[in-house]
Amino acid sequence: MTETTAGADWRAWQESWDRQQEWYMPDREERFRVMLDMVEATVGPEPRVLDLACGTGSITSRLLERFPKAVSTGVDLDPALLTIAEGTFAGDDRVSLVTADLKDPQWTGRLPYAAYDAVLTATALHWLHKEPLATLYGQIAGLVREGGVFMNADHMIDESTPRINAAERAHRHAQMDRAKAAGALDWTEWWALAAEDPVLAGPTAKRFEIYGEHADGETPSADWHARVLREKGFAEARAVWRSPSDALVLALK
Repeated sequence: MTETTAGADWRAWQESWDRQQEWYMPDREERFRVMLDMVEATVGPEPRVLDLACGTGSITSRLLERFPKAVSTGVDLDPALLTIAEGTFAGDDRVSLVTADLKDPQWTGRLPYAAYDAVLTATALHWLHKEPLATLYGQIAGLVREGGVFMNADHMIDESTPRINAAERAHRHAQMDRAKAAGALDWTEWWALAAEDPVLAGPTAKRFEIYGEHADGETPSADWHARVLREKGFAEARAVWRSPSDALVLALK
């Protein structure tokens, strides 16, 4: 552990991040379970994985718990979340972490491997608009080996059902309001705590210099994601899990 990551309770920060994310997505663990089921089904229990936009390493931690012989490369640009990931996985030679901007055309050159069995991401790529996301999908297709997979679990809105969408959103937000009244932290409150932490204060300030309060992306439908993934070089693609507002799309090379 380096001086920059010493002195913090990384398990507590990981759990705090999980609880904050679950306030928005109560079915978060279910999507992770299905994601790892499909990793095992398609590429086996010892995969080389790219954890794309890894944040604190939520996918990587669950991957290694389930598949101890897996290896993972986490890539992200957020210095605060990467600091938590560095502290969490310090000393684990199965994990490497890379700082890179996914909108940089050369970001793949920073990776330690030229190809991966699986590229996994969750609740991250909605920060991108459709055009840069489509470009990114082409780059991902170049990283996934033949027979390998890409999976994206994210907000994927079907705009053809506005009344269903409105009902689901109202119900979800009512549940969130009840959880908030019971003490759940939201995004803004979580980051305020990070800004007060002696170790995370500096990386958090840098994070907001990079991103601002929140990026302005898009949430196209699961069908859009599947279609574009096929156009960019995957042989098959479809949703393998859905909630009323989100989906997990799997693309097979």
